[in-house]
Amino acid sequence: MKKSPQPRYRRILLKLSGEALGGESGVGINPESFHNMARQIDEVRQLGVQVVVVIGGGNIFRGLQGSERGIERATGDYMGMLATIINSLALQDALEKCGVPTRVQSAISMSQIAEPFIRRRAVRHLEKARVVIFAGGTGNPYFSTDTAAALRANEIGAEIILKATKVDGIYDSDPKKNPKARRYTQITYLEALQKQLKVMDSTAFSLCMDNKMPIIVFELFKPHNLKRVVLGERVGTLVTG
Repeated sequence: MKKSPQPRYRRILLKLSGEALGGESGVGINPESFHNMARQIDEVRQLGVQVVVVIGGGNIFRGLQGSERGIERATGDYMGMLATIINSLALQDALEKCGVPTRVQSAISMSQIAEPFIRRRAVRHLEKARVVIFAGGTGNPYFSTDTAAALRANEIGAEIILKATKVDGIYDSDPKKNPKARRYTQITYLEALQKQLKVMDSTAFSLCMDNKMPIIVFELFKPHNLKRVVLGERVGTLVTG
């Protein structure tokens, strides 16, 4: 009898951009995008993989863009953090409709709708096969949700960060503008920095590099792609030391 393939990772952090969850337009709440992601998360959870999620808020509000339009930067960033909480609740709803027990932990105190971020409690939820969604970024302005993902991945002992995007990996130039753009299957942290490839912002990237946290950048919307990554297939681009 043929053995079913075993997952390569036991505990993963999935980083979702807000734009990716806004559907084709990248704006607002797209229910189908959330339900598609919930189904993919459920697939890997059924393999026995522990999943934590960090979501951006760019489909609703982005602090940096707000500051360019005259909103004070710290205020804009807090508004962006609130957007991530809206997205987290939408994903929690989609997951629970798939029968997946879920907890939202917020870096900003919001006791009526989310738990506070407590590392030991988050780990306990994972041990009980619950999906944990980290909302509110790091709770600090001037830090992106990429930085929150890098920070939380290290804090809760994730083995890898899986960054889900609209493209199928990291390219040497924008594949939408350059049809000859070349996709990397694997790249080192230093190469990505030297070539100024937009993997994550520099703070997040430094955290991953300093703590040897590997990153896989892959396409979100291909069916079963998350499961393929978790099973160790060569999907997307691996960033490692």
